[in-house]
Amino acid sequence: MAKGYWVGSLDVIDPEGYEAYKAENATAFRKYGARFLTRGGQCEMPEGKLRSRIVVIEFPTYSAALECYHSPEYAKAMALRQGKSVMDLAIVEGYDSP
Repeated sequence: MAKGYWVGSLDVIDPEGYEAYKAENATAFRKYGARFLTRGGQCEMPEGKLRSRIVVIEFPTYSAALECYHSPEYAKAMALRQGKSVMDLAIVEGYDSP
């Protein structure tokens, strides 16, 4: 079964306020088996335009990635993120090679 991924491109506009979101999202991410692959480290964008911070989160399945986003636990965290960052997010199914 293919894994699921959240791929986010974001700008944090209130770093202090964003910390509350980071603390709260841990509940949902733990429940749905999320694992950070990238979390805003160094980044070079040789083509196109993205925001300043790239985050990739792996889930055990695509379905778990969707369920997490639509969960009440993540809704609580997302409310804390509003006004603290601007984000583009894609939830994608991983590729299992034959």
